[in-house]
Amino acid sequence: MSRARTARRIAAGAAYGGGGLGLVGAAAVGLVVAEMQFAKRTVGTGLPDPPRADGLYGSEFGGPELSPGPLRFGVLGDSTAAGLGVRRARQTPGALLASGLAAVAERPVELRNVALSGAMSDDLDRQTGLLLDGDAPPPDVCVIMIGANDVTRRMPPTQSVRLLTAAVRRLRLAGSEVVVGTCPDLGTIEPVYQPLRWLARRVSRQLAAAQTIGVLALGARTVSIGDLMGTEFAANPREMFGPDSYHPSAEGYATAAMAILPTLCAALGVWPESDRLDVSRNEDMLPLAKAASAAAGQAGTEVTGARGAWALLKYRRRRRVPGEDLTHQSGQTGRTEQTAGAAPDGGPAAPEDGAADAPRATGVTSQGQ
Repeated sequence: MSRARTARRIAAGAAYGGGGLGLVGAAAVGLVVAEMQFAKRTVGTGLPDPPRADGLYGSEFGGPELSPGPLRFGVLGDSTAAGLGVRRARQTPGALLASGLAAVAERPVELRNVALSGAMSDDLDRQTGLLLDGDAPPPDVCVIMIGANDVTRRMPPTQSVRLLTAAVRRLRLAGSEVVVGTCPDLGTIEPVYQPLRWLARRVSRQLAAAQTIGVLALGARTVSIGDLMGTEFAANPREMFGPDSYHPSAEGYATAAMAILPTLCAALGVWPESDRLDVSRNEDMLPLAKAASAAAGQAGTEVTGARGAWALLKYRRRRRVPGEDLTHQSGQTGRTEQTAGAAPDGGPAAPEDGAADAPRATGVTSQGQ
């Protein structure tokens, strides 16, 4: 069965209450999970809690007292969203995205990260409540990164998608734009060997595709993380993975965050490109299931709803924002990317809770995509 058909069945099961649908055979899933658990024991954990990065970014664009005030940005998900494995707040995905958004929008960004290391999709309801239940206005935009723990702990994929869509629906009803970084490629973890590495990749990508199908109907957008962590991370594991060989390094988080940044900005209408089809970059309008499946296999691919059962597959050009450039070769497509390290003088105000070293604005330029 094709990945598109499998993803469509998972999403349908999530929507209509099915719970017994598997991604691959039960025995194969069991082998993948056992190998993942062995990998975790092999590499160990022992990592300190991720640094807190909540606070104001891009204060050079105006203080909180100025109208219209800062953009409110929420981050939800698991250890990848929290930034487990890095030592500095500025290295977390939330901080990278907040500073990049501030630079592109030329407006301060107030970050609140409620992601929890070890979280599965069943924790999203609690995390959503933290962002919505209270006197503060809801976030203008949220990023959700979830799915890896659902696979390793054997949550039924239909349940995983159902819980994700419930959280997205709640955020959308509150008025928030939502971007979902879909399930990462678990076939990149070094202690997982073939043929289980192939099975882990298959499971991950099928869940990622099903997540896309589930949330697009609610007006959310998705960005594929899987192949980014499959190709680039596999090509440069010593650089992209942290000390536990399981979670990304600072460079790995930056790579993933910069794949999400264009879509995050586009969701708020501040990215300097339209949502129209650009055939020069091989963008396409495809049936939703086929678009979701294609995106799961190619890093940084955005899927956004278009009309009816069709979706737009976009490959946004990642544009550099002002700052220092660090040029490196991308292992995914052979293109050269330039990562901007810091924005003009000043940078964001020092956030509270230990995030005083939060970065200036960050972005990526890619050629030929």
